[in-house]
Amino acid sequence: MLQVRNLSKSFPGVRALDNVSLDVVAGSVHALMGENGAGKSTLMRIVSGLDTADAGEIRCSGRVVMIHQELMPFRDLTVAENIFMGQEPTRGIGGWLDKPAMHREAQRLLEHLGMTLSPTRPMRHLSVAQMQTVEIAKALSRRAELLIMDEPTSAISEHEVEALFKIIRDLKARGVAVIYISHKMDEIFRIADTVTVLRDGRHVATHPIGELDEAKLIALMVGRELSVGGPRSVEAAGEVALEARGLTKPGKFYDITFTLRRGEIVGLAGLMGAGRTDVANAIFGMTPADSGEIRVHGRPACIASPRDAIALGIGMVSEDRREFGLVPTMSVKHNLTLASLRGWLLDRRAENRIADEQIRAFAIKTPNRNQSVAHLSGGNQQKVVLAKTLLTEPTILILDEPTCGIDVGAKAEMHTFIRQLARDGKAVLLISSELPELLALSDRLLVMREGVLTAELDPRHATQEEILQHAMPDSGE
Repeated sequence: MLQVRNLSKSFPGVRALDNVSLDVVAGSVHALMGENGAGKSTLMRIVSGLDTADAGEIRCSGRVVMIHQELMPFRDLTVAENIFMGQEPTRGIGGWLDKPAMHREAQRLLEHLGMTLSPTRPMRHLSVAQMQTVEIAKALSRRAELLIMDEPTSAISEHEVEALFKIIRDLKARGVAVIYISHKMDEIFRIADTVTVLRDGRHVATHPIGELDEAKLIALMVGRELSVGGPRSVEAAGEVALEARGLTKPGKFYDITFTLRRGEIVGLAGLMGAGRTDVANAIFGMTPADSGEIRVHGRPACIASPRDAIALGIGMVSEDRREFGLVPTMSVKHNLTLASLRGWLLDRRAENRIADEQIRAFAIKTPNRNQSVAHLSGGNQQKVVLAKTLLTEPTILILDEPTCGIDVGAKAEMHTFIRQLARDGKAVLLISSELPELLALSDRLLVMREGVLTAELDPRHATQEEILQHAMPDSGE
C-alpha cells in the first residue's frame, strides 16, 4: 500500500528525518513508535501531503487520510459539518446541501464509535475528548485505503478505545492499511501487526509484533535504561491547601466537595464527559462554578479568572495545550516566561537566563530559546507548559492529562517529577484517563460519574475494575 524510500526533512535548526524508509502492507496495522521528536508525525505529515520532503520518494496505491495528534476543528460549525467538510451530501439539480442526509450519516458514524453526541451541536461546545471522536468519525467517512492515526486515543475513554479497535479490525478485514502512532504500549501489543521504531529522525528497526515484548520495544525507542517507579510510598500530608465545598455548575457538575493537602497527590478519575476538566476549570477561574465555595489555605477565595487563581498560588496545566497552554506564534522563551512577567520594564538578560534554566531543567529539546514553540514536538511543548506554570511559583497544582501525547521516556520523567513536586510540599490534583498512572501516583483517588463524585478510594488497594465500576453510568449504584 505504501513505500517510503530514503526520506529526509529539515526544519530551522532541526534534522527531523534522516534517510527514512518504510513499507506498509494492505490489510495490516503498522505501528510507528519513538520518543517525542523522533520524527513520527513529520513522516506522516509528508505521507499525507501536508508537508514536503527535502529528499526521498513516496509511492502510495490508495487514498490517504490522517487523524492528527493536534485537533484542528472548525469550532463555529456543527459536528456534522465538521465530519463532512469538503464532501457534503447534496440533492437536486442545483446541488443543494442535503442536511438531513448529512445528519443521519453523522449520527450513524458517531453511534458506530459508541458516541452519543448530537450532529447539530457546535464544535466549540465539545470537550477535547469529544472533538477527538469527531475527528475519528471524519476520517472514517472518507473511506480511506490508508488511514494514519496519530495518537487517536489520547483523550478518549476506554469505552471509545474498544469501539475504535473494533473498527480498526473491520477496516483490516476490508484490506485497509492503518498506520498507528501511540505512546501507549498496551495498545500497540493489542492492535499492531508490525512495528517500526524511529529515533532522532532515523529508522532504528522494523519487526513483526510477535518478535517484541515491552522491554525490547522500549529499548529500541529510547536507547537507554528507564527508571520506572512503583506506587508512591505513604507520606504524611501537610495542612489543607485547597478545599472545595459544594461546587455546582448545573449541566456540568454538582455538589463537588473534597480537600487537597500540601505534599499530597489526589487523583481524579472518570470517563469522558464525567466533569473532571469542568471542575478543574472552575477552580482555576476559567469557568467559575455557579455556587459553592473554594477555600485556599483555610481562607475563602473569590476566583473569577485565572489571574485570581495565579495570585492565590494555584497553577494549572490544561488538557488542551495548544488552546490554553501555549502561544504557537511565539518563541520557547516567551512562552516560558509569559505567565510570570512582572512590572512594566522587561529585563531581557534575566528572561534569557530563566528560559535557558528551564530548558535545561526540563530537558526541552529545542535548538535554542528563540525557536518557535510550534516547531517543537508535542511532548516538548508539554514540558514548556509545565515549566511556564511552575515559574509562577504555585503551591497548588492542577495537572489535567499531563502525560497526554508524551512518549514512554518522557512519561517516566514526568512521573518522577510529579512525585518530586509532592515531596517539595506542593498540593497536586492529578486528572488522567490512564488508570495505571493514577494508581501509581495518587495518595487518594476520587472518582466522578456524570458530574458527581461517586467514590474516594485508596490507590494502594483499589483496582482498575473497581474504579470503572464507580465511573460507569450503568454501574448499578
